[in-house]
Amino acid sequence: MRMLLPGHAASRGSALGRARIRLPHALDVVERRIGVGEVAGERERLRQAIAATREEMHRMRERLHGALAREVGEFLDLHALLLDDPELLKGLDELIHAGRYSADYALRLQRDRLAAVFEGMDDPYLKSRMDDLDHVIGRIHAHLHKRAIETQGVAGEILVGDNIAPSELAQLQADGVVAVVTAAGSPLSHSAILARSLHLPLVVGIAKAWQRINDGDVLIVDGGSGEVIVNPEAADLRRYRQRLKDAAREQRELGRLRSKPTRTRDGVDVALYANAESREDVARAHALGAAGLGLYRTEFLFLQHNALPSEDEQFQIYRDAVLGMSGRPVTIRTLDLGADKADRIGLSVRGEDNPALGLRGIRLSLARRDVFDTQLRAIARASAYGPIRILVPMVSAREEIVTVRRRLGTIVRQLRAQGHEVAETIALGAMIEVPAAALALAGFIGDVDFLSLGTNDLVQYLLAADRNNDALGDLYSPLHPGVLQLMRQVIALGERHGVPVAVCGEIAGDARMAPLLLALGLTEFSLHPATLLEVRKAIRDSDLSRLRERAKKLLQARDRAGIERWLKAASPVGAT
Repeated sequence: MRMLLPGHAASRGSALGRARIRLPHALDVVERRIGVGEVAGERERLRQAIAATREEMHRMRERLHGALAREVGEFLDLHALLLDDPELLKGLDELIHAGRYSADYALRLQRDRLAAVFEGMDDPYLKSRMDDLDHVIGRIHAHLHKRAIETQGVAGEILVGDNIAPSELAQLQADGVVAVVTAAGSPLSHSAILARSLHLPLVVGIAKAWQRINDGDVLIVDGGSGEVIVNPEAADLRRYRQRLKDAAREQRELGRLRSKPTRTRDGVDVALYANAESREDVARAHALGAAGLGLYRTEFLFLQHNALPSEDEQFQIYRDAVLGMSGRPVTIRTLDLGADKADRIGLSVRGEDNPALGLRGIRLSLARRDVFDTQLRAIARASAYGPIRILVPMVSAREEIVTVRRRLGTIVRQLRAQGHEVAETIALGAMIEVPAAALALAGFIGDVDFLSLGTNDLVQYLLAADRNNDALGDLYSPLHPGVLQLMRQVIALGERHGVPVAVCGEIAGDARMAPLLLALGLTEFSLHPATLLEVRKAIRDSDLSRLRERAKKLLQARDRAGIERWLKAASPVGAT
């Protein structure tokens, strides 16, 4: 029987396939007590299961290459660290040895104990880490019973479950899974971001999806509208085929935009910069005609090593990025590392009560001046090969920018004295992602050469809603009156002082959001190369003067529904 299930669009694209149900991570294990003579055997069985899980993570890590090694590897590293968590291991050993529980039931009890601790935390970021713990425990449980891990997929299948870990997506796609449907999740979660990078359709937020869909049901997944059709009828199949034809035509049209200018219908040029973190990203940005790199992430260079990267190693990476863009500006973000990252070099602080608000970004750099100076020296040396800008993350006060500028000046003088060639000027900018920095910007806008709105963090800090907490998926959204008003305030202040402002968060890469950002006054976007052509088309289809005229009405919207109505009326591209 046909059924239409509405959800939230998380990664665009259409797919037709068979449903494969994956039940939520829950250990339905019967309580079993063991005798004294069984304790050693159960402890060894559990030890082997944990070792097998650790080895499995290692093998998955080794199979990754290129950009995926950085994107997916971070989550695999986090899960591997959980396997060595002393709280988890100590509790399991005590339950088997002192409690005389079987390995299976000890795993269930310890999981529930830790879940209660996570649930009792006030911080939504830490609560959301329960998903990672469940993912790891589910793998241990599978190895206890020597059965295949459920995350393997079959070509033509659509995975339906409670949630999906970022570390699973690449393997699922390689196995031939054509789409993913989940009950939980957010369109702005790490999983959704990675799914878009992989061009894997993803629909989230379909309540109890695994109960409403049966194994083997035929599904049509529309990652653009967020709809899932169960057991489609003839008319649904016709519409699906037409969508595929439309999508193919759209891709051909987008391909012709590679060499076209990013210019609105009324003749205003807009700069489209690319976000990058690898040579592959740089090459793709160049080929797609990006105006430059608006955000080159450097933390992945640190995360993929077991030791701090040297000055020469960093210099070569930054120099190659500059050379790869052939004279177009490259914006290098200084280290944005915190306790929320899987840090194998021990640079970030462990055990912080609230890592999202802890020693991260520029705070960590200023606390570790030796590491920061090495990075600034490498960037300054690379400036001899082309235009470089330095972007400082997690700025919250003027003093931070002033300190960085003074330190950069000292380092440039030292390098020149040592015989190194350094550009005459190196632009210094601040990421505006902390609400306090946005509100106090008038007091230090004269100290920066450019600004970049990091909307992913700005939204979650402004709304006190972690983007990775599934329970807050509806609350976490840039379509909030307070978010738009603060963004407009920053952009307008930049206009008055002649300081360029870009947006480098996820919304910059969403073609449907382009009219809204243009209306707010934005003329610089920084986005993933995969979405560059779509956003270019949306901008070329927009009439900037008309959008600016309607900006007042946008800023007067009192709720998300009002903003969505404005966006629907203003968008020239609809759901493209």
